[in-house]
Amino acid sequence: MQGSVRRLAQYPLGVVWSGHVRGALRGPSPCLLFPSIRTLFSETGVWEKVYQPETRRRVEEWWHPRIMARWRESAEEVLNPMGWDAFGLPAENAAIERGLDPEEWTKSNIQSMREQLDSLGLCFDWDREVTTCLPDYYRWTQYLFIKLYEAGLAYQKEAVVNWDPVDQTVLADEQVDENGRSWRSGAVVEQKMLKQWFIKTTNYAKPLLDALADLPEWYGVKAMQANWIGECSGCYFDFKLKVNGEETGETLSAYSSSPETVFGAAYLAILPTHRLLYGNSSVRPTLEKAFKPGRDCLTEVTACNLFTGLEVPLVVSHKEAFDGYLDTVIGIPDCSEEDLSIARSLNLSWNTALKEDDNGIQMLINSAEFSGLTRQQGFDSITQKAREQKVGGHLTSPKLRDWLISRQRYWGTPIPVVHCASCGTVAVPEEELPVLLPKLASLTGKGASPLEAAHDWVDCKCPRCKGPARRETDTMDTFVDSAWYYFRYTDPRNPRRPFERQLADHWLPVDVYIGGKEHAVMHLYYARFLSHFCKDLGLVSHREPFWKLLVQGLIKGQTFKLADSGQYLKREEIDFTGKEPVACGGGRVEVTFEKMSKSKHNGLDPQDVVQQYGVDTMRLYVLYAAPPEQDILWNVKTDALPGVLRWQSRLWQLVTKLREVRQHGDVPIPSSLKKKELAEARKIWENMNYAIQEVTTHFTEDFLFNTAISRLMGLSNTLNGATAKVVQHSLEFEEALAVLVLMTAPMAPHLSSELWAGLCQVNNPLSDLIQRGGDVLQQQWPTVDPKYLDVPEFVELSVMINNKACGTVTIPLQASKDLELVRQLVLESPLGQKLLAGCFIKRAILSPRTALINFLIDE
Repeated sequence: MQGSVRRLAQYPLGVVWSGHVRGALRGPSPCLLFPSIRTLFSETGVWEKVYQPETRRRVEEWWHPRIMARWRESAEEVLNPMGWDAFGLPAENAAIERGLDPEEWTKSNIQSMREQLDSLGLCFDWDREVTTCLPDYYRWTQYLFIKLYEAGLAYQKEAVVNWDPVDQTVLADEQVDENGRSWRSGAVVEQKMLKQWFIKTTNYAKPLLDALADLPEWYGVKAMQANWIGECSGCYFDFKLKVNGEETGETLSAYSSSPETVFGAAYLAILPTHRLLYGNSSVRPTLEKAFKPGRDCLTEVTACNLFTGLEVPLVVSHKEAFDGYLDTVIGIPDCSEEDLSIARSLNLSWNTALKEDDNGIQMLINSAEFSGLTRQQGFDSITQKAREQKVGGHLTSPKLRDWLISRQRYWGTPIPVVHCASCGTVAVPEEELPVLLPKLASLTGKGASPLEAAHDWVDCKCPRCKGPARRETDTMDTFVDSAWYYFRYTDPRNPRRPFERQLADHWLPVDVYIGGKEHAVMHLYYARFLSHFCKDLGLVSHREPFWKLLVQGLIKGQTFKLADSGQYLKREEIDFTGKEPVACGGGRVEVTFEKMSKSKHNGLDPQDVVQQYGVDTMRLYVLYAAPPEQDILWNVKTDALPGVLRWQSRLWQLVTKLREVRQHGDVPIPSSLKKKELAEARKIWENMNYAIQEVTTHFTEDFLFNTAISRLMGLSNTLNGATAKVVQHSLEFEEALAVLVLMTAPMAPHLSSELWAGLCQVNNPLSDLIQRGGDVLQQQWPTVDPKYLDVPEFVELSVMINNKACGTVTIPLQASKDLELVRQLVLESPLGQKLLAGCFIKRAILSPRTALINFLIDE
């Protein structure tokens, strides 16, 4: 429908391993359609009086190709793409279980789901389809990695990592749950020392935190991401390690929460679990010689600060942990009593970096060119200079660690570097990209990186010296692939670069990003990081990738599991004959609603639902059952689904009603309406304009589609109660019915298309709306009559509680923009006393323009 959609909306990449596209059922998907061809009014001109299941099927079959074609015609300024996040552990594990090649398994899944989506008629822009496991995509993932490497943001080091003993791979911290288990396999995670690739996301922590202020429509997610990043009040400095005055060639980064006093450092402290004590570092023997558990141990290793040039000793701390995830800190006695105590106990010497002036203001001393500055001035100047010299200074928080991207698995993007005995680590030249993933004879999923077995692929020539070299055998975490897909959507077939800047600047930032809260601190953070990095590279003119988030919940399926063992059971394994369900083999059963999963036997095939209830019913149910951000518990016995079915029948009956009173060719005479009937017509006109105002807001601003449908149901109830004479002779009834069908069309396009066809053939129409002709999706979106907007003395305020409509309260117009006053008036009203008395109100959100207040309370 023209004018009813924003310019760009994107879904996260579909996940291809599970047999379902995540988010495909959770609205607002553009069109869910049902193909085939039969006949009905639009073809025969014969109107069926009752909307029966057979009528519904024929309506959807007939309108399927026409709506698809119309969507393509009108979508030139709408980018609604779909892609496949196709690399990763699940696909590899599933292929191993079936004895298949991961590429073969993945592509067959993609083909199957493409056919399923096409059969449902989902209106995605398939010309822009991307697949992360194809070379024409991961070539540019490798290109971006090389740009990160050249910028010093991709690096390799030994690290204690989270090791999944089942999936035999490394996990990022975010992929380990609060119980220490893998988010994929559920196995208890082990700690292991491995050489790993990292991306220095901590360098962007402060800009990413600050930029959240420019994202006002990241409701909920913004706070989650800000909390995850933490307060960026300190930074790292880089040090060179020495033993007995001899440089080792190793560097170490250490954190300070008071970088302005770095010239007063007395020592560096590492934890007893630090990689230098357990890895292959050349200083390990020296550290082990000095280390004694439970004590602060002074070692013969020293560290030279690359910013200050000062050399300080390395101390192994007695502590088991520092703040957050820190494992190396700078000891500065001027800033910490604890640091002062340690320095004194170890008989260390240091320079005082702070001194109070006569006014009690702390000033920097013994700090080279920064002496004489206040602490805040020194903080800003020192961190900026360190960044310029590329030796640290990037503000970050102790809670944040760099992004670990190495995976010891096969099915992932190859890391485009080689290791040369002469030249060290060398990036593959851009003209040699992509580094193709080789074919392997077999996969077991166990042991070291599978690519180690591809000897002809691993052994190569160094791009720099042309001598013998070895390719990197780890692959990238799939979050790297999905951190930039939105860029590729704007220019998906470009063979020369990841995307043209002109196209990316035209389409981005994404107007509406549709995804779940599970992305808040991983995918969305990494995507924002890479977008900021691409801005710094000059590839795009904006920093933030997504302007507005529509965070949707899940459709959860009914789940049955044995109470004693937790084993999940299929529905057919349950005996429902008694008061409580029990397992057919005996045993108490727990019944819950959980995220749909094959392993839990609670999945739902959307085609089965469509076959039984119809596409429009399914669309309306998903949108009506709950606000977008809330989960839906799939249960066809609930009120939502029967209610949606009844409402569709009522819409059909309303059009039938109008057609029947006009079928004999009688000309409607609006002037024949009496005073009471004119008042009735006036009420219909008011309800129509109110519905236009409310539904438009829900479509364009807050995405409360459940409330939009409620408003439309209210309008249909008003029309259903209209007297026969008003139906026959009033312009208001006809126009309101047309508006009702038009505003229902985006959510139920098949039914609305047929209803519109029926309306346009009504004899002697009064409304210009239905005299224009054309398909319903070609019509302009309804607008409020200016007369309705004349300023009244009072306003009817809609009251919502936890995003659910609860009623209205009449308040003075002059008070309608004052949140505190409106809040008080509502709480004092009969409605407020009934529903809000004694409740803890966390927040009240007032929308003066739409006369709506939403109370968020503890349930």
